Amino acid sequence: MILVWAVSTLTMLVLAGVLPDFRLQAEGPGGDSLTRIGLTAAWGAGAFGLLSALVWPLVVRALLLVPALLLGLLVFFLNGSLLLIAIGLIPDGHGQVAPETAVVVAAAMSAVASATSTALAVRDDDAYRRRLYRLADRRRRRGRGTRVGGPARAAPGLVFLQLDGVGYEELRRALDRGLMPTAAGLLERGHRVTPWRTDWSSQTGASQLGILHGSTFDVPAFRWYEKDTGEVMVCNRPAGAAELQRRAIARTGDGGLLTLDGASRGNLFSGGADQLALVLSLSARRGRDNRSRAGYFAYFSDPANAVRTAVSFVAEVGREIGQSLRARVRGEGPRVGRGGLYPLIRAFATVVERDVVVAAVIGDMLAGRAAVYADLVAYDEVAHHSGPHGRDTDQVLARLDRGLALITRVAGHAPRSYRVVLLSDHGQSPGETFLGRYGLTLRDLVRAGCGLPVPRRARRTRSGAEARAAVLAALRRPVEEGEEAHPATGSDPVVLASGNLGLISFPDVPGRADRAWIERTHPALLPTLADHPGVGFLLVDGEVLGPDGAVARLDRPGEAEALLAAFGPGAADAVRRTDSFPHVADVMVNSAYDPRTGVVHAFEEQIGSHGGLGGEQGRPFLMWPPELSDPGGGLVGAEAVHRVLSRWLREADGPQVPVEPSGEAPAEDSRSEATPSGILPSARVTVQDENR
Repeated sequence: MILVWAVSTLTMLVLAGVLPDFRLQAEGPGGDSLTRIGLTAAWGAGAFGLLSALVWPLVVRALLLVPALLLGLLVFFLNGSLLLIAIGLIPDGHGQVAPETAVVVAAAMSAVASATSTALAVRDDDAYRRRLYRLADRRRRRGRGTRVGGPARAAPGLVFLQLDGVGYEELRRALDRGLMPTAAGLLERGHRVTPWRTDWSSQTGASQLGILHGSTFDVPAFRWYEKDTGEVMVCNRPAGAAELQRRAIARTGDGGLLTLDGASRGNLFSGGADQLALVLSLSARRGRDNRSRAGYFAYFSDPANAVRTAVSFVAEVGREIGQSLRARVRGEGPRVGRGGLYPLIRAFATVVERDVVVAAVIGDMLAGRAAVYADLVAYDEVAHHSGPHGRDTDQVLARLDRGLALITRVAGHAPRSYRVVLLSDHGQSPGETFLGRYGLTLRDLVRAGCGLPVPRRARRTRSGAEARAAVLAALRRPVEEGEEAHPATGSDPVVLASGNLGLISFPDVPGRADRAWIERTHPALLPTLADHPGVGFLLVDGEVLGPDGAVARLDRPGEAEALLAAFGPGAADAVRRTDSFPHVADVMVNSAYDPRTGVVHAFEEQIGSHGGLGGEQGRPFLMWPPELSDPGGGLVGAEAVHRVLSRWLREADGPQVPVEPSGEAPAEDSRSEATPSGILPSARVTVQDENR
């Protein structure tokens, strides 16, 4: 602390020497001596540090209803205001600073103090351990948990870290190339890893809903048209996520994986946790009861965090612009547009979301929570636009591994032991977009097959990555609203994209349109789609249609398996299950897939895609420590992963009482005062039943 104070004092002296509107000496011909100026700087630095420590958290809490990302900008101005107050506290009026200069001085001092503290405490393992041990020991001594038949003893906790979009093959490549030394170290110490297989809808909405809430039923894609409401359901729209969570809870009768002393961080769904931060299904709620963005405020309650993240944010924007320009100059392909707001969205996913979620997980472990599930979306966002294999994604994986290293180090100082489980929700399959390869969109092809006019210029389908939804939710703006969310009614088909999976619905036909009706009304549509080189197969009312007139009925054993053999084991079963969903589209279109190269063609603007069948997108991974039971081979579907994770929670050393570490909640946590409709709140119990 003394060293940080000294460095802050020197920083203030340097800034006073270079900034014309900032001085630390009395006016007059003689001025002050160097000693007096130094004491003035020390006084000002000390006052600023004290105000930042005592006043800043209260200011942040008072601004809880401000949109989260706006707070990140307000940090600099509010921090400057604290500096003005600190300068005003210097005796004899020796310090003066212009308001606009105060913002610069405060940001510089916070950054330098943070860097110094990091260098002294975080990089120094011994000092870092001592600091964490003191915090953990204080929480441990304040714990009040009791256990029937003996003294309180905390069961091992579980931390589930979801590396969004990192497939099993990509994980193996990263480990072989030394990009993830922390993950490699876990394997060396006994962790085991296995792939699992997604449903046909290989995307975060379906997979995470199944993992956290135990049901992927009636989630045919990332977005789909529901004829009974006339609206498009979108997994990353807050209202859509909330409705999907409600449906899953109603179907399973279970609040979710995290109902007992759990925390949900950065996810689409809550999992039944009562500790929530950055959960999309709750961000649709408005008013004072909405605490879903509490994680942002907890993180920014330290102004040094805001400055450090802001610097990293700007650096990431510059990195993306440089990488995009380099790809264009070198003529690298395939490519998609990476301009507009995308550099900012990428920086949010790879810097802001990562930093906030990692900090929240650390807080959960130091608070002794029984189960934590966190989603890190950085790799998925970059892979969509840069491709899943390359320098851009390699850098992201290396930075994610550093976050994992910090979490595993903190686990050794928590009030209970923690077992870290790594997993992913899907992989990424590379390939040029359908539009880039064939010069038209799926919507254009459908309209041509229906004899409808086709626009001269193809309208690109915007990427539906999770990070964009998180940014808009943080800004309290609607996600995926407009024409796509509320398509015009009539006879024109509604065409939607979910990675390399396309969905076609006829809104004027009640219920599901059968093949006979489609061939009678639009005789050229199905042949046009099935015989296109960019299309792999179609699903139409219980039948799979392939090129050259190939047809297989799903209710005839072996037919679909033979037609879909190129798409990997279990493809026919995945299609058969989706065919049973009430909201399956009239025509489901899966893009072509080349088993030799692993290439698919996304119907969205993505050169790394997921959502359908074909390649690495359908093979995520599950990595678990040796203390947990083997999940068994051949895991199929997110619902099967949910059952494994639930079993691991039950294995935690018999009936336990959730640990209550202290009477004061950590800064990063904020309990929701109102439970959203359909979400079962967790309860404090005397004894946890093993078969909960």
